Amino acid sequence: MVLNMKRNKITDTFSQNKLIEHKQRIAFHEAGHAAGIHLNNQARQLPPVFFNIIFKDMNNATEADIMTYQTSHDDCIARVQGGRLIEIPPFIDNLVCELTEHNDAMVQLIKDYMIAFEADIVNLLIGPLAEAKHVADTDDELFNPRIVNLKALRNYGGSSDLALVNEYLHSFSADAQQRDDKLAKLFDAAFDFVNNDANWAAITKLANYIFYNSKNIICCEEIVSILDQSVDHFQNRINKAKTEPDQSWPHWRLVNG
Repeated sequence: MVLNMKRNKITDTFSQNKLIEHKQRIAFHEAGHAAGIHLNNQARQLPPVFFNIIFKDMNNATEADIMTYQTSHDDCIARVQGGRLIEIPPFIDNLVCELTEHNDAMVQLIKDYMIAFEADIVNLLIGPLAEAKHVADTDDELFNPRIVNLKALRNYGGSSDLALVNEYLHSFSADAQQRDDKLAKLFDAAFDFVNNDANWAAITKLANYIFYNSKNIICCEEIVSILDQSVDHFQNRINKAKTEPDQSWPHWRLVNG
């Protein structure tokens, strides 16, 4: 009887720890998407776009919910509402030909469209990459594009993200090699974004906010404020360190957010 009680207690503790671990992963995943939508778009000089992060009540999430999220990320627990710059056309190749044939002035419009098109894809990839970096950091493992490649993103809630990325790419070109080349380029851009110290500090700050708040909806204004404050704080630390070389620069290390 006592042994069974101990076993049940151990099992309950293990389950609770796994639940906490996956909640953290979800927080970093959604924080990554949000940071991409705000900071990546901003860096590309794209207009702001409205979005929210919507959560199922994570306090009532079951292990089955968590495992479903991990394998498919089918919006069973969390999702970003909005945040995309463009709607996917049938074929961009056709769109480009039609517009440029009729009006040379449309060339710049096409370029702007492609910047937004690429930003949407990068922002989709940033979510699972942020989750992957969080796991790597937690486990004290390497985070690099050889270990965390495109296929590996499915292990970090990236299945639905990759499915949407493929929709974008099929509208980009009917040629498989062109699609693969474009995806490789955009994956590198997403990886570099997540691996940037300032961006990672902002993602971590927002992820912690998500994790420690039980809100079902985190609105765009909150998200933007947290991200901007983190970037400003990071830059101030950089500037202060540069003006105080006798302190720990460049040996100081950033601690979460």
